[in-house]
Amino acid sequence: MTSIFLFLAGIGAFGGWWLAKQRLTARPWLEEGAAGEFPGTEALSIPAAKIGLGIFLAVVGALFALFISAYSMRMGMPDWRSVPMPRLLWPNTGMLIMSSVALQWGVVAARRDDLDVVRVCLLAGGAFSVAFLAGQVLVWRQLTDGGYLLAGNPANSFFYLITGLHGLHMLGGLVALGRTVDAAWRSVEPDRLRQSIELCALYWHFLLLVWLVLMNLLTGWADDIVAVCRALLT
Repeated sequence: MTSIFLFLAGIGAFGGWWLAKQRLTARPWLEEGAAGEFPGTEALSIPAAKIGLGIFLAVVGALFALFISAYSMRMGMPDWRSVPMPRLLWPNTGMLIMSSVALQWGVVAARRDDLDVVRVCLLAGGAFSVAFLAGQVLVWRQLTDGGYLLAGNPANSFFYLITGLHGLHMLGGLVALGRTVDAAWRSVEPDRLRQSIELCALYWHFLLLVWLVLMNLLTGWADDIVAVCRALLT
């Protein structure tokens, strides 16, 4: 239940942040004067790409929420045998964090029209993402070598399904990131490049949020932190 709550809270916070960035909370009808004279009114026309990505992320978020709910309910059955979590998952998490940070840095550089830094950030974000996926493959190989096969236990199946689904979304993001890298090297229109980088960064932040929730689900680290906090407060 903690994982579900954290995921829903995270999605809500992520959505609120995105809406705030788009200034959808502006209320220009309460202002007096000519249209376009007030901050926020000019941003009401959101690019179709951002709207499309927002809808896609909402669908993906709902999909992961369903898997998290199913995982939480299934793990209470008698035949459930938990999968030992390889330590490599933690360095992999660090790689995903670094990729998200690199792309956010690229967004800042793009807003400053610093194309050289943008290119470095895009390459760094892609490299960290590939390292994350390579690490995930090593995790799956460690588990299969240890006898934790896909059909061996429901816990095994859920682990491969959830982490594999996340990996597939990462691969899809790398395709879009590759196109953005190509655009950065071809020096396309700055506004178009800036939007592409912002969309990639937004997608990576979302995948990082999903992965952190999945890590809590699989390892229970958030529950341990809550338990420690409760012990300190009592």
